[in-house]
Amino acid sequence: MSSEPTEPTVPGSGVEPGGSVPPAPSAGQFRLAMGRFATGVSVVTTRTGEHDHAMTANSLTSVSLDPLLVLVCVENDSRFHDAVLAAGAWGVSVLPHRARAAAAWLATAGRPLHGQLERIPHHRGPATGVALLDDALATLECRTREVVPAGDHQILLADVVAVDLAEHAEPGLLYFRGRYRTLD
Repeated sequence: MSSEPTEPTVPGSGVEPGGSVPPAPSAGQFRLAMGRFATGVSVVTTRTGEHDHAMTANSLTSVSLDPLLVLVCVENDSRFHDAVLAAGAWGVSVLPHRARAAAAWLATAGRPLHGQLERIPHHRGPATGVALLDDALATLECRTREVVPAGDHQILLADVVAVDLAEHAEPGLLYFRGRYRTLD
């Protein structure tokens, strides 16, 4: 019987006794792994001056019921980033399955800023004046409470100041493995 000490195994560390640390994951691996997590799809909007800004997002998260808080992650290098930080107020439109074209359009990098919502039916939120999509399953109007730097994104934590629910119940639009999908 050997009396040599053994190295402890740290649960979840991926390191076995006497083994080596696996290589760090690549951005591509991480993207593929997160793509296997199905998410809902929303459009986040804000307004600066006379211009509406919009982006498709699947990084929307409910944070708290008391107070009502949500968060969304915004890429630092996007036009939307500067606009939403300047505005301080933003809206969320939770998309139904039939809004795939709107989601794809508002996810297109380099699309024109002026008139980007012209072909998407929308109205102004009563609490903030931001654009909200008419066919949304639900809409939220938000006021930014805190901005947290997080790598190449900013996390916007916001108070929810208004909620509206669609009268119709239909399947939501999902994003899974790099494609828009619908629950059957």
